[in-house]
Amino acid sequence: MTAHHDLPWPDARARARAAGRPLPAVSRTLHHARDHVLARPVTALTDLPPFDTSAMDGWAVAGPGPWRIRGRLLAGDDADAVGTLRDGDAVEIATGARLPRGATGVLRSERAKVDESLLFGDVQQGGDIRPQGQECRSGDDLLPAGTVVNPAVTGLAAAAGYDELVVVDRPRVEVLVLGDELLDSGPPRDGRIRDALGPLLTPWLRTLGADLRRVRRLGDDLAALRRAVESSQADVVITTGGTAGGPVDHIHPLLRDLGAELLVDGVAVRPGHPMVLAHLPGPRPGSGRFLVALPGNPLAAVSGMLTLTVPLLRRLSGRPEPRPRRVRIAQAVTGHPRDTRLVPVSGDMPLHFSGPAMLRGLAVADGMAVVPPGGLRAGERAEVLRVPR
Repeated sequence: MTAHHDLPWPDARARARAAGRPLPAVSRTLHHARDHVLARPVTALTDLPPFDTSAMDGWAVAGPGPWRIRGRLLAGDDADAVGTLRDGDAVEIATGARLPRGATGVLRSERAKVDESLLFGDVQQGGDIRPQGQECRSGDDLLPAGTVVNPAVTGLAAAAGYDELVVVDRPRVEVLVLGDELLDSGPPRDGRIRDALGPLLTPWLRTLGADLRRVRRLGDDLAALRRAVESSQADVVITTGGTAGGPVDHIHPLLRDLGAELLVDGVAVRPGHPMVLAHLPGPRPGSGRFLVALPGNPLAAVSGMLTLTVPLLRRLSGRPEPRPRRVRIAQAVTGHPRDTRLVPVSGDMPLHFSGPAMLRGLAVADGMAVVPPGGLRAGERAEVLRVPR
C-alpha cells in the first residue's frame, strides 16, 4: 500500500479499515472478557432453565385440590428430598426452586388459603412453571462471533455454563501528546495552553475496545519521540501534533528514519487534513504495528480519530462496523470547495464553534456530520458519525 497525499475522505477511512486484521483469539475469564469481541460463537452448554423451576413463591401442587402440605423447597434445595408428589399433595416452594417430581402446577401465595394442614386455591395445569429448556436447549446457538461482550453477554454466558470466553484480543494503544506549549494543569499562562487531547482521547479509546496502556506527554524533540515509539509495546501508537511541515513538526522525519510504510499521508477533510497512518514492524507475529498521527488542534484531532483511528481499532479488535446513521439536516451547512467537512451536530442541527481548535460545539454534539464538497442544503441527508458523550 502506498500513501497518497490528500486522499479523499471515504478512501482514507476505507484504507484504515483495510490496513489491519483482527488480533489473535485469546481465552478470557468472564470478568476479563468485558469489552472484547467474541472470536467464536457462544453455544449453550446446558438447557436453560436446566430443570423445571417455580416461577413464583407459593406451593407446588399435584392434581386437583385441596392439597395436603408435606414439605418445603427453597432455591438450591434437592427436590428429590421431598419425593414424588401424588394427587392431593403440595410442597411450599420458592421462586427458582426445582419442582419436585409429580408436580402439575404452582399455586401462587397470593391466590392460596391455608386451613391447618390443607391448602385451597385455583391453579391451572402447568401454571407458573418455567419448563426445562424454555430459553434454550443444550447446543443451541446463543450469540454469534463478533458480538461485543457487555454485562448482559457475560450474564448469559455464565447461565449457559461458561467460565471463560474465546475473544479477539484488544489492541494495545499508547498515546503520545506532543508539544512544548502544553500544560497539564491550571489555566493557560505565559503563552502556553492546556492539553485538551489527553483527557478527550483517554475515555474514547476505552469505549472503542482499546487496551490503553498509557498517555505520555513529550516535548518537541525528535530524538525523544523516536525513543518513545521504538520502545513502545503497543499495537497502535497515537500521536497528537507535529503532522504539518513546521520546524518542530517531527512526524514525517521520524517515519522516514524508521523506514515506515506510509498508508495515508494527508486527507482531503476539514478540519484535520494533515493526518497520517503508517505501518511499523510489530511485536506480534503477523499483526504489525501502526502509528496514527493526529493533528494538534483538538477538533482536527477528533476528525483524524473518526477518519483513521476508529476504523483501524474496530478492525484490529474484531468489532463490526456500525450501521451508518443518516440525518436530514435542519439548516444549510457551508462546504469546502474541494474537501469533505466534518461538522458537530446535535440531532439534526449543525452547531457553531466548528473551527479546528474548538471543542465547544463538540462538547454538546452527538455526532459529526459528513458534509460533502460544496455543502448541504437544509433538508438534505448527511451521514453522522458517532462521537463519545
